[in-house]
Amino acid sequence: MVKAAGTAPLEDLMVAMDVVDTLRHRQQLVDRELDSEGRRARLIDRLREIYRAQGIEVSDAVLADGVQALEEDRFRYTPPETRFATRLAHLYVRRDKWFRPALVLLVMVLGLWLAYYLIAIQPGSKARAELPGALAQRYTAVVKASADEAALARARQYKSGGELALEQGRYDAARVAVEDLERLLGQLRLAYTLRVIQREGEQSGVWRIPDINTRARNHYLIVEAVDDRGRVLSLPVTSEETGKTRVVNTWGLRVDAAMFERIAEDKRDDGIIQQREVGRKRPGQLLPEYGIDTSGAAITEW
Repeated sequence: MVKAAGTAPLEDLMVAMDVVDTLRHRQQLVDRELDSEGRRARLIDRLREIYRAQGIEVSDAVLADGVQALEEDRFRYTPPETRFATRLAHLYVRRDKWFRPALVLLVMVLGLWLAYYLIAIQPGSKARAELPGALAQRYTAVVKASADEAALARARQYKSGGELALEQGRYDAARVAVEDLERLLGQLRLAYTLRVIQREGEQSGVWRIPDINTRARNHYLIVEAVDDRGRVLSLPVTSEETGKTRVVNTWGLRVDAAMFERIAEDKRDDGIIQQREVGRKRPGQLLPEYGIDTSGAAITEW
């Protein structure tokens, strides 16, 4: 492989390194021979024999240089101290193992965050930004749609409550205020006629005995709301018995005993109620105008 004569300095250095490596792998031989000048000579002789047995000619100078290099730890690798910079260097060297999985993971995380932002955060932020305008717009629409003081007072209440909720960052409450104004506006735009129902198999009136006074009777006409096209409307009605509001298409309108009896007599006469209309709701009004004596109280179940 390498001969003593005519070897280049670089080749000598590589042979010397090989000598050191051979000595380290034969540490017992080193411990036994490398403790005196005479023994160092014997060690060089032994090394020469080892290389000759492998068919390699190495000069005594190179063998001596290798022995000296071993004594000086010249070719021993001493790893650097573990520091932050060292760890960064190790990460960089091993980037082919972790870079691609880390990049894929990063892309997945960014994709999930972007999807969450587009689906959950951005629409909510946009809706919150539109709340002040929506609140003012609905309130203005109510004012234009009605001169009913009760309706306007309710609209002012919803508007002020919504504005306060916006100032306090209670966006859900502000949205409820907008929805209340929207419902109020829809109620104001409605127009219908209240009629006592007259259908086979259905009662036109009922009476109830209140729990607090078993000697009394509360009388109700069963009515429905019909628009100009003849469609029966479903409206929110609050029961005076339960205090709960339900959306119904028929309900009981409370009247006095005389009115109840008059309608009953009219129906008994020929099975037809001649004066079925008991009230009319006009656009811009909050409540219907009744053509009979009634408190406007109602029930939704009977």
